[in-house]
Amino acid sequence: MSTRVTVVGIGADGWAGLTDAARALVDHAAVVLGGQRHLAMLPETPDQIREPWPSPLVEGLPALLEKFEGHDVVALASGDPLVSGVATTLVDLLGKDAVTVVPALSSVALARARMRWSAESTEVVTLVGRDPHLVARSLAPGLRLLVLSADGATPGEVAGLLTAAGYGGSPMSVLADLGSETESRVDGVAATWSDESPALNVIAVELVSSGARPLGFVAGLPEDAFEHDGQITKRDVRASALARLAPVPGQLLWDVGAGAGSVGIEWMRAHSTCRAVAIEAKDDRAERIGRNAATLGVPALQVVTGKAPEALADLEAPHAIFVGGGATEPGLVDACWDALLPGGRLVIHGVTLETEALLTDRYARLGGELTRLHVEHAAPIGSFTGWTPSRAITQWAVTKPDA
Repeated sequence: MSTRVTVVGIGADGWAGLTDAARALVDHAAVVLGGQRHLAMLPETPDQIREPWPSPLVEGLPALLEKFEGHDVVALASGDPLVSGVATTLVDLLGKDAVTVVPALSSVALARARMRWSAESTEVVTLVGRDPHLVARSLAPGLRLLVLSADGATPGEVAGLLTAAGYGGSPMSVLADLGSETESRVDGVAATWSDESPALNVIAVELVSSGARPLGFVAGLPEDAFEHDGQITKRDVRASALARLAPVPGQLLWDVGAGAGSVGIEWMRAHSTCRAVAIEAKDDRAERIGRNAATLGVPALQVVTGKAPEALADLEAPHAIFVGGGATEPGLVDACWDALLPGGRLVIHGVTLETEALLTDRYARLGGELTRLHVEHAAPIGSFTGWTPSRAITQWAVTKPDA
């Protein structure tokens, strides 16, 4: 597609807030695309074609752009179009050379200015078109969050999630219509939040724990952070596995025989762009994985209910694979190795002699790292304390050669 688009950021103050250069771009455009709210901000321009965004946007956008191929197209977006804006979608679709971005002041910058919060002291979480449970990934005492709301209901949803997670005492400010004549601010506390909010708002939260146990941002969350039936990769060996799986931003993990989903969840918690698919044969465990993913702030975890290797057939090729059990299933290890992208990492755990023999054979053929993990925990022995050993884990970790 040869369409070229100039994306102009426009604030809540509308036409009056645009620079002369931005106004000229809009005035001289043959076609202007945007949301109904943005299009209504513009003065009348004779013979100019104005089209609202399709719904759903991503599915309908290619046809809309093709309709105006060869025209001078301007698209309107809120504030900085690359902060949860349509510019990112257009760049992905058309390529960066076909998109010019003219940003306005972002709602994030305005919110920081109103709160007097530095960029270094805050984390931005966008819930525009996303599940509100994403907030849970960023919960830590003392951290400041700027949450970009999807609509007027978002502050209430966020307040409920904070309260359920033990952060009900956190001060919240809802900053609405930033930069406009109707700008407003409502302050409160998550546990007692009940105000209705305007549709355009940013939530500022200063996280205060009300007895919640902090969950770290490195691998090895305690087992009781997850809902499980005992089928869970224990925290010490899970940390070892994730160190070798090496979560990289934007990359995809398969968590095969996922159990409670702990490895896939921690992979996604490592970076906001990490992706994972949890493959689990049992329906009740698959449902439990979805609940754990929401509770721990990674609701986008994909859960596939089915038995490997058959359930792997139509999945996107991964950058890393973890097999926590069932490695002796015929064809499973070969299917994982074949699906793994060049440079990808494979980690398999085993507790049986049969699995250990299989992993020893693969180590001899393909190399990598073969490790036995012995973990012991102190526990009472009568009136004394002694070491209680867990089952030894054989761990094979290998990187697939580049093509």
